[in-house]
Amino acid sequence: MKAIIVEDEFLAQQELSWLIRQHSQIVIEATFDDGLDVLKYLQSHQVDVIFLDINIPSLDGMLLAQNISKFASKPLIVFITAYKEHAVDAFELEAFDYILKPYHEMRIITLLRKLENYAGQDQIQNTASPRPASHSINLVKDERIIVTDINDIYYAEAHEKLTFVYTRREEYVMSMNMTEFCSRLPEDYFFRCHRSYCVNLSKIREIEPWFNNTYILKLRDLEFQVPVSRSKVKEFRQLMRL
Repeated sequence: MKAIIVEDEFLAQQELSWLIRQHSQIVIEATFDDGLDVLKYLQSHQVDVIFLDINIPSLDGMLLAQNISKFASKPLIVFITAYKEHAVDAFELEAFDYILKPYHEMRIITLLRKLENYAGQDQIQNTASPRPASHSINLVKDERIIVTDINDIYYAEAHEKLTFVYTRREEYVMSMNMTEFCSRLPEDYFFRCHRSYCVNLSKIREIEPWFNNTYILKLRDLEFQVPVSRSKVKEFRQLMRL
């Protein structure tokens, strides 16, 4: 993988460079301390990942990431910052990860392994035919961005302007409504079975008839039961061939 580091604090830049070289095969192509210089560089160079500080001169990290998100071929972005409060904004930009300073070596090692695993999986997908439908989605927990395989999601539940997302062992709170969250999921795998619920069809263990000719869905590994609303029953029956 090819990477650049965008960090205006020299010591922090040097420390991160050393950690990357020490614990990964990622090649650092260049380092920058100014956002506009990065945009100029990316016009003629392609990289796989950008380690991006938020507080940098000329063009701050968030604005720079917004510009990069419009690229046809987008590099992965790992935000590096001393401030926790930007985590939600970073998620909205679909950042790969969000690292707080000062750096903790084991946290960086975990990130680097995740990046290299992601690159390996992407390479396999690009050479395989047909391309697998599964992909990852960014979820937020404790101000951290967790890159999660969509197959690990069991269901999502709406709570006003928030969406709670459940895997087998974890709960995530997303700062978006259910409609927006569902738009990020592949329709072949997830079904909006209720105004307040979206379910992973592959996680349904049992379909139990309920009142008013509706259904309750029992999921694998979880005790929680997901309802199917009356307005969704017909579509659900067709989908499940009931």
